[in-house]
Amino acid sequence: MDTLILGAGTMGRWLGGLDLGTITYADRDPAAAAAAAATADRATDTELSGSYDLICVAVPMSAATGAIRRASRLDPAAIVDVTGEMAGPLAALERYHPSAQRASFHPLFAPANAPGAVAAVTAVGGQYTDRFVEALETAGNTVFETTAADHDDAMETIQAAAHTAILAYGLAADTVPDEFETPISRTLEGLREQVTDGDPAVYAEIQDRFDGAERVAAAAQELADADRAAFEDLFEAARHTDSTDHG
Repeated sequence: MDTLILGAGTMGRWLGGLDLGTITYADRDPAAAAAAAATADRATDTELSGSYDLICVAVPMSAATGAIRRASRLDPAAIVDVTGEMAGPLAALERYHPSAQRASFHPLFAPANAPGAVAAVTAVGGQYTDRFVEALETAGNTVFETTAADHDDAMETIQAAAHTAILAYGLAADTVPDEFETPISRTLEGLREQVTDGDPAVYAEIQDRFDGAERVAAAAQELADADRAAFEDLFEAARHTDSTDHG
Protein backbone atom coordinates (compact mmCIF):
# COMPACT_ATOMS: atom_id res chain seq x y z
CA MET A 1 0.00 0.00 0.00
CA ASP A 2 1.31 3.45 -0.97
CA THR A 3 0.34 6.12 1.55
CA LEU A 4 0.70 9.90 1.42
CA ILE A 5 0.61 11.77 4.73
CA LEU A 6 -0.51 15.28 3.96
CA GLY A 7 0.80 17.35 6.85
CA ALA A 8 4.16 16.96 8.59
CA GLY A 9 3.27 18.27 12.03
CA THR A 10 3.11 16.30 15.27
CA MET A 11 0.13 14.19 14.21
CA GLY A 12 1.48 13.59 10.73
CA ARG A 13 4.79 12.38 12.16
CA TRP A 14 2.90 10.10 14.54
CA LEU A 15 0.99 8.59 11.62
CA GLY A 16 4.32 7.92 9.96
CA GLY A 17 5.10 5.44 12.71
CA LEU A 18 2.08 3.28 11.87
CA ASP A 19 2.16 0.29 9.54
CA LEU A 20 0.74 2.05 6.50
CA GLY A 21 2.92 0.51 3.81
CA THR A 22 5.22 2.78 1.83
CA ILE A 23 4.83 6.27 3.29
CA THR A 24 5.48 9.63 1.64
CA TYR A 25 5.17 13.07 3.24
CA ALA A 26 3.84 16.31 1.78
CA ASP A 27 3.41 19.67 3.49
CA ARG A 28 2.92 23.30 2.49
CA ASP A 29 6.33 23.80 4.08
CA PRO A 30 8.72 21.56 2.11
CA ALA A 31 11.28 21.80 4.91
CA ALA A 32 8.77 20.36 7.38
CA ALA A 33 8.01 17.48 5.02
CA ALA A 34 11.72 16.83 4.54
CA ALA A 35 12.34 16.86 8.30
CA ALA A 36 9.48 14.44 8.97
CA ALA A 37 10.62 12.15 6.17
CA ALA A 38 14.23 12.18 7.39
CA THR A 39 13.33 10.95 10.86
CA ALA A 40 11.84 7.74 9.48
CA ASP A 41 13.57 7.31 6.12
CA ARG A 42 10.51 8.33 4.13
CA ALA A 43 10.11 10.10 0.79
CA THR A 44 8.55 13.49 0.09
CA ASP A 45 6.21 14.66 -2.66
CA THR A 46 6.52 18.44 -2.89
CA GLU A 47 4.52 18.68 -6.13
CA LEU A 48 1.67 16.33 -5.17
CA SER A 49 2.34 14.31 -8.29
CA GLY A 50 2.54 10.74 -7.01
CA SER A 51 0.07 7.88 -7.13
CA TYR A 52 -1.34 6.71 -3.79
CA ASP A 53 -3.74 4.11 -2.49
CA LEU A 54 -4.38 6.08 0.70
CA ILE A 55 -4.02 9.74 1.65
CA CYS A 56 -4.05 10.72 5.33
CA VAL A 57 -4.86 14.40 5.90
CA ALA A 58 -3.14 15.55 9.10
CA VAL A 59 -3.40 19.35 9.00
CA PRO A 60 -4.97 21.93 11.33
CA MET A 61 -8.77 22.04 11.29
CA SER A 62 -8.77 25.43 9.57
CA ALA A 63 -6.72 23.98 6.69
CA ALA A 64 -8.64 20.71 6.29
CA THR A 65 -10.99 21.64 3.45
CA GLY A 66 -8.19 23.22 1.41
CA ALA A 67 -5.94 20.22 1.87
CA ILE A 68 -8.70 17.79 0.94
CA ARG A 69 -9.43 19.86 -2.17
CA ARG A 70 -5.75 19.94 -3.21
CA ALA A 71 -5.50 16.18 -2.75
CA SER A 72 -8.28 15.63 -5.30
CA ARG A 73 -5.74 16.01 -8.12
CA LEU A 74 -4.19 12.72 -6.99
CA ASP A 75 -7.42 10.71 -7.23
CA PRO A 76 -6.54 8.26 -4.41
CA ALA A 77 -8.41 5.03 -3.83
CA ALA A 78 -9.01 6.14 -0.23
CA ILE A 79 -8.63 9.31 1.81
CA VAL A 80 -9.01 9.87 5.55
CA ASP A 81 -8.48 12.81 7.86
CA VAL A 82 -7.30 13.10 11.46
CA THR A 83 -7.86 16.84 11.85
CA GLY A 84 -10.02 16.76 15.02
CA GLU A 85 -13.31 17.92 13.53
CA MET A 86 -15.61 15.64 11.57
CA ALA A 87 -18.60 17.39 9.98
CA GLY A 88 -16.56 19.78 7.83
CA PRO A 89 -13.91 17.31 6.64
CA LEU A 90 -16.48 14.62 5.87
CA ALA A 91 -18.43 17.08 3.72
CA ALA A 92 -15.22 18.05 1.92
CA LEU A 93 -14.24 14.42 1.43
CA GLU A 94 -17.61 13.71 -0.18
CA ARG A 95 -17.41 16.79 -2.37
CA TYR A 96 -13.87 16.38 -3.66
CA HIS A 97 -13.46 12.59 -3.48
CA PRO A 98 -16.92 11.19 -4.24
CA SER A 99 -15.66 7.87 -5.62
CA ALA A 100 -13.01 7.19 -2.97
CA GLN A 101 -13.17 5.23 0.25
CA ARG A 102 -13.31 7.94 2.90
CA ALA A 103 -13.45 8.29 6.66
CA SER A 104 -12.69 10.72 9.45
CA PHE A 105 -10.70 9.75 12.53
CA HIS A 106 -9.84 11.65 15.70
CA PRO A 107 -7.15 10.30 18.02
CA LEU A 108 -8.36 11.55 21.41
CA PHE A 109 -4.85 12.13 22.72
CA ALA A 110 -1.64 13.92 21.90
CA PRO A 111 0.84 11.65 20.13
CA ALA A 112 3.09 11.75 23.20
CA ASN A 113 0.27 10.06 25.14
CA ALA A 114 -0.43 7.30 22.60
CA PRO A 115 -1.93 4.78 22.42
CA GLY A 116 -5.51 5.69 23.23
CA ALA A 117 -9.05 5.92 21.93
CA VAL A 118 -9.69 6.95 18.34
CA ALA A 119 -13.14 8.15 17.24
CA ALA A 120 -14.10 7.15 13.71
CA VAL A 121 -16.80 7.92 11.17
CA THR A 122 -16.61 5.74 8.06
CA ALA A 123 -18.51 7.27 5.17
CA VAL A 124 -17.42 4.75 2.53
CA GLY A 125 -15.36 1.81 3.74
CA GLY A 126 -13.10 -0.59 1.90
CA GLN A 127 -9.77 -2.36 2.03
CA TYR A 128 -7.71 0.79 2.56
CA THR A 129 -9.84 2.34 5.29
CA ASP A 130 -9.86 -1.11 6.92
CA ARG A 131 -6.07 -1.21 6.65
CA PHE A 132 -5.88 2.20 8.35
CA VAL A 133 -8.02 0.97 11.25
CA GLU A 134 -5.91 -2.19 11.48
CA ALA A 135 -2.75 -0.07 11.69
CA LEU A 136 -4.23 2.01 14.50
CA GLU A 137 -5.29 -1.08 16.43
CA THR A 138 -1.97 -2.85 15.87
CA ALA A 139 -0.32 0.15 17.51
CA GLY A 140 -2.49 -0.42 20.60
CA ASN A 141 -5.25 2.08 19.95
CA THR A 142 -8.96 1.42 20.42
CA VAL A 143 -11.06 2.57 17.47
CA PHE A 144 -14.78 3.20 17.98
CA GLU A 145 -17.42 4.28 15.47
CA THR A 146 -19.53 7.34 16.15
CA THR A 147 -21.34 10.04 14.15
CA ALA A 148 -19.98 13.40 13.09
CA ALA A 149 -22.67 15.20 15.10
CA ASP A 150 -22.01 13.22 18.27
CA HIS A 151 -18.26 13.70 17.93
CA ASP A 152 -18.38 17.43 17.30
CA ASP A 153 -20.89 17.95 20.12
CA ALA A 154 -18.65 15.99 22.51
CA MET A 155 -15.64 18.15 21.61
CA GLU A 156 -17.43 21.18 23.03
CA THR A 157 -17.21 19.59 26.48
CA ILE A 158 -14.12 17.38 26.50
CA GLN A 159 -11.94 19.85 24.63
CA ALA A 160 -13.20 23.46 24.49
CA ALA A 161 -14.78 23.53 27.95
CA ALA A 162 -12.15 21.38 29.64
CA HIS A 163 -9.24 23.37 28.23
CA THR A 164 -10.90 26.65 29.20
CA ALA A 165 -11.43 25.52 32.78
CA ILE A 166 -7.82 24.36 33.13
CA LEU A 167 -6.30 27.46 31.54
CA ALA A 168 -8.55 29.73 33.61
CA TYR A 169 -7.29 28.04 36.77
CA GLY A 170 -3.73 28.58 35.61
CA LEU A 171 -4.38 32.27 34.94
CA ALA A 172 -6.24 32.82 38.22
CA ALA A 173 -3.97 30.86 40.56
CA ASP A 174 -1.39 32.59 42.73
CA THR A 175 1.96 31.00 43.49
CA VAL A 176 1.89 29.34 46.92
CA PRO A 177 4.53 27.37 48.84
CA ASP A 178 4.62 23.66 48.06
CA GLU A 179 3.70 22.69 51.62
CA PHE A 180 0.22 24.14 51.11
CA GLU A 181 -0.49 21.85 48.16
CA THR A 182 -3.63 19.69 48.36
CA PRO A 183 -4.55 16.63 46.28
CA ILE A 184 -6.99 18.77 44.29
CA SER A 185 -4.59 21.63 43.66
CA ARG A 186 -1.88 19.12 42.74
CA THR A 187 -4.19 17.54 40.17
CA LEU A 188 -5.13 20.92 38.71
CA GLU A 189 -1.50 21.97 38.54
CA GLY A 190 -0.66 18.74 36.74
CA LEU A 191 -3.44 19.38 34.22
CA ARG A 192 -2.24 22.95 33.70
CA GLU A 193 1.27 21.68 33.00
CA GLN A 194 -0.03 19.04 30.61
CA VAL A 195 -2.13 21.50 28.62
CA THR A 196 0.43 24.29 28.47
CA ASP A 197 3.10 21.85 27.37
CA GLY A 198 1.19 21.64 24.08
CA ASP A 199 1.14 23.89 21.03
CA PRO A 200 -0.94 27.03 21.70
CA ALA A 201 -1.93 27.19 18.02
CA VAL A 202 -3.56 23.76 18.30
CA TYR A 203 -5.56 24.81 21.36
CA ALA A 204 -6.54 28.06 19.67
CA GLU A 205 -7.90 26.07 16.71
CA ILE A 206 -10.06 24.05 19.10
CA GLN A 207 -11.42 27.20 20.75
CA ASP A 208 -12.16 28.74 17.34
CA ARG A 209 -14.02 25.66 16.13
CA PHE A 210 -15.95 24.43 19.17
CA ASP A 211 -18.17 26.25 21.66
CA GLY A 212 -17.77 25.56 25.36
CA ALA A 213 -15.62 28.36 26.75
CA GLU A 214 -18.59 30.66 27.27
CA ARG A 215 -20.41 28.05 29.34
CA VAL A 216 -17.40 27.66 31.61
CA ALA A 217 -17.11 31.43 32.04
CA ALA A 218 -20.83 31.72 32.81
CA ALA A 219 -20.69 28.89 35.36
CA ALA A 220 -17.64 30.43 37.06
CA GLN A 221 -19.41 33.77 37.30
CA GLU A 222 -22.52 32.10 38.72
CA LEU A 223 -20.41 30.44 41.41
CA ALA A 224 -18.63 33.70 42.18
CA ASP A 225 -21.92 35.59 42.55
CA ALA A 226 -23.74 32.92 44.57
CA ASP A 227 -24.64 33.34 48.21
CA ARG A 228 -24.18 30.38 50.55
CA ALA A 229 -27.49 28.69 49.72
CA ALA A 230 -27.10 29.21 45.99
CA PHE A 231 -23.52 27.93 46.14
CA GLU A 232 -24.64 24.74 47.88
CA ASP A 233 -27.32 24.24 45.21
CA LEU A 234 -24.73 24.68 42.45
CA PHE A 235 -22.39 22.32 44.28
CA GLU A 236 -25.09 19.65 44.36
CA ALA A 237 -25.86 20.22 40.69
CA ALA A 238 -22.19 19.70 39.87
CA ARG A 239 -22.07 16.58 42.04
CA HIS A 240 -24.84 15.00 39.98
CA THR A 241 -23.45 16.05 36.58
CA ASP A 242 -21.28 13.60 34.68
CA SER A 243 -19.83 14.80 31.38
CA THR A 244 -19.28 11.22 30.21
CA ASP A 245 -21.79 8.46 29.63
CA HIS A 246 -20.64 5.25 31.24
CA GLY A 247 -23.58 3.26 29.91
